Amino acid sequence: MTLPSLTLVLGGAASGKSTFAESLVLKVDRPPIYIATAQVFDDEMAKKVSRHREMRGASWITIEEPLDLSSALNTVAEGQPVLIDCATLWLTNVILGDHDVKVQSAALMTAISRCAGPVVVVSNEVGQGIVPDNALSRQFRNAQGQLNQDIAAQAELVVAVMAGLPLALKGRLP
Repeated sequence: MTLPSLTLVLGGAASGKSTFAESLVLKVDRPPIYIATAQVFDDEMAKKVSRHREMRGASWITIEEPLDLSSALNTVAEGQPVLIDCATLWLTNVILGDHDVKVQSAALMTAISRCAGPVVVVSNEVGQGIVPDNALSRQFRNAQGQLNQDIAAQAELVVAVMAGLPLALKGRLP
């Protein structure tokens, strides 16, 4: 199967978006790359990361890169599918690391457009809840909304996942 050059998979926490995104990448007959953006700061996160690695199995090439996604995407071979899981944790790392969100987001978009293989990006939809009560949370919500819009504008396929069910917002489900 051939994937679009860019696919965005959106959903809320524990919506099934990562599982759906993984299933897309596994449809390509090439060794898949998983770019993990999570950072492990506590036992709960360590267990979650370990559980996800076990669920994916040995067929995946995992790159743990919490910030420099451009470098990670430059390692992708022609036609090799890559999954970025997830843009939300990456953006959190950017903001909490006091990096320039606009500069980093632009660099990410450029790296995605230049990637040699199809890219599937998982991201959280965070704008459907209440207005956050503090400036950092509002900054994050606004930056995440803009990042999702930027990725969606460039993507050929955009899928919303709720309760494990995919809904194509742009393009056609494979």
